[in-house]
Amino acid sequence: MAVVPLLSDAEASAEARGVFDEIRALRGTDHVNNFWRALAHDPALLRATWDRVKTVMRPGALDPLTKEMVYIAVSAANGCGYCAHSHTAAARAKGMTREMHAELLAVIALAMHTNGLASALQVEVDEAFRA
Repeated sequence: MAVVPLLSDAEASAEARGVFDEIRALRGTDHVNNFWRALAHDPALLRATWDRVKTVMRPGALDPLTKEMVYIAVSAANGCGYCAHSHTAAARAKGMTREMHAELLAVIALAMHTNGLASALQVEVDEAFRA
């Protein structure tokens, strides 16, 4: 259960409904995710977060599928089940196959394993790796 109630369109402020409308238009759907509905309690935070998402997740040097897969990895590392589910669905919609997802999970698991070992052992970074 969310810490705050999820606001319906009728309960949200005009500013929040404006962001909801942008989400629907950009994504081509009538659905507004629960994350945005929770943020609607603070319309300024909702707007700032939505604007940042639009900027960062648009196509650039990295394609949208790669960005979604990175998001899944970071969500796993941060233990955010909501974001892992949301961005897995987005990655699938952008073409992530079952095989790609399986490989992504294998890389995430490997990185968590080796990160844990390197951290626990306090291994010094090789000079050749320093930027």
